[in-house]
Amino acid sequence: MEVTVTTENFESLKSGDMPLVVDFWATWCGPCRMIAPIIAELAEQYDGKIVVGKCDVEENDDIAMDFGIRNIPTILFFKNGEVVDKMVGAATKAKIQEKFEALL
Repeated sequence: MEVTVTTENFESLKSGDMPLVVDFWATWCGPCRMIAPIIAELAEQYDGKIVVGKCDVEENDDIAMDFGIRNIPTILFFKNGEVVDKMVGAATKAKIQEKFEALL
């Protein structure tokens, strides 16, 4: 299940018990729409192991700015509250899944 990441819940998600994957996107972004179904599928697959969130950069530009996100889609991978990996641009399910596996 995907969660919506906002300024209000970001800190608690980031410092939670499970690793966190955040997909930074925007409604007008074509590549973001291309990977959205992949992210949703992986969110289901890793439910209970990894928290998967989507962060709209237009509504939460403060979070995007904190992490220096200039291009979307950008996916950040957090473990123990720290960014441990980053992926910029659209990618295949296999590539994204590899990064999910590395978090476990």
